[in-house]
Amino acid sequence: MAITTELSKFFKQELLKGSHDFDSHTFRVALIKVGAARNYNKDVGSYSYLTGGPISAGESDPSAASDQVTGTGYDSTFDTFATGAQAVLATTTPAGASITYPAIDGDKAIIDFADSVFSSVTVSAIGCILYNASMSAASNNLIASFDFGGTVSATAGDFTVQFPTPDASNAILRIA
Repeated sequence: MAITTELSKFFKQELLKGSHDFDSHTFRVALIKVGAARNYNKDVGSYSYLTGGPISAGESDPSAASDQVTGTGYDSTFDTFATGAQAVLATTTPAGASITYPAIDGDKAIIDFADSVFSSVTVSAIGCILYNASMSAASNNLIASFDFGGTVSATAGDFTVQFPTPDASNAILRIA
């Protein structure tokens, strides 16, 4: 099993179709468990892949086991699909100035999300996915997969997914 930090090729296609609306859709982060059996990379298109479904919309069900984290406080905390902390568009720059995303930085369009927090959980994860929860779980709604570079844990506390600095070189989503 391997996780590659990259955008889903299906997200790129769905973006051109106008399927993702960053002004009104709900975006969420779901955690990938330690010992996950499947690969997460540009070829993954749907949230349902994390829970054992097909790699993208329209494919047959491979009947694989779920790679989604389980843990105290994680499964019952959130309400979209099975779990996932909401990824809320950020409203300030790192310097504290007000901003509306999507934004332009130089010649790139960028998006930033406030850090996603899973509150009062006991979990361990090796990565996560970012997905559009306003689309169905089986549609091509996965935006990207992210490798944490090792196991990250929280014990009866907050597990925070921190998004990078929102600029033309580092923003979580950048279009040149």
